[in-house]
Amino acid sequence: MSEDLDCPVPARPEAEPARASWPAVASLVPGLALVLALAVAGTAVGRRFPLVGGPVAGIVLGVLLAALRRPGARLRPGIGFASKQVLQISVVVLGTQLSLSQIVEVGAGSLPVMIGSLAVCLTAAYGIGRWLGIVGDLRTLIGVGTGVCGASAIAATAPVIGAAGVEVAYAVSTIFLFNVTAVLTFPLLGHLLGMSPHSFGLFAGTAVNDTSSVVAAATSYGGTAADYAVVVKLTRSLMIIPICLGLAWLVRRRDRAAVETAARPRLQVAKLVPVFLIGFLLMTTANSLGLIPAAAHHGLGELSVFLITVALSATGLSTDLPALRRTGPRPLILGACLWVVVSVTSLVLQLLTGSL
Repeated sequence: MSEDLDCPVPARPEAEPARASWPAVASLVPGLALVLALAVAGTAVGRRFPLVGGPVAGIVLGVLLAALRRPGARLRPGIGFASKQVLQISVVVLGTQLSLSQIVEVGAGSLPVMIGSLAVCLTAAYGIGRWLGIVGDLRTLIGVGTGVCGASAIAATAPVIGAAGVEVAYAVSTIFLFNVTAVLTFPLLGHLLGMSPHSFGLFAGTAVNDTSSVVAAATSYGGTAADYAVVVKLTRSLMIIPICLGLAWLVRRRDRAAVETAARPRLQVAKLVPVFLIGFLLMTTANSLGLIPAAAHHGLGELSVFLITVALSATGLSTDLPALRRTGPRPLILGACLWVVVSVTSLVLQLLTGSL
């Protein structure tokens, strides 16, 4: 009889972790509910004002709410989950919108302009950023956001380098400011230079960042310019892959140098590429092979943007405003310099390659 009573005992330690994990999951709910509400509001604002876009609206709403009342301890677990794990999931879903075949579609003639503009931008970000005394992570985020594809590139890069929320917020805000400036000034510049729709589409696709801003700038120049600009922009977004892989390698190399332990090299190599980045590459490959139905692209694209909006809303809520004020105007100056550098480089390379 005593043996029968003792039988259930070994199963108890296995059941305890399951029960213990439920409070941890439940603790995410209040913060996630607040972040989702902000993301829905940001999405509504983005649809009403496409030039702003949902992600930027979400982060602004988050910062404003945090300025009125900083989130309490009950909300922080869910906010932290959204700003990290949801951000990584959004990057994986973003991979479904990219395809290696897009490089073939835009033609080899446009690649020198795209790759050249990106290389000059990243080099300028490093040099000008150091001259201005801007710390590495913020300098990297502004450089990648300007050179690749705005908020999406920042979202993909931030978890790779471990950037702080305040740096993400500043970088997104900086990129947005110059997106608006580009939308207002680029069509006028294109007409002044007598650019063809094809040339202006290449210009907008390489020198404007977020997709919504690319569409806004190019559409005002005509349907042909808009169609070509979007393809160029999506192809340019593929540069997220080698940049994130390179940054992941640099971060691991830096960490390995900081902790010289003979037993850890194999573990560090195994963790060279973050799991979410592997998911991003798998999604891009699947889309390139035609495994993702064309009918699903729009829905997955909307989901990706919404998840980025959720993550950036959480980033806005966790933003340290005093730290943002202490950062000062130098990142904004860097953003302005890079915006000019990319714009001029795009035009010069078009002139040199005969595309202008």
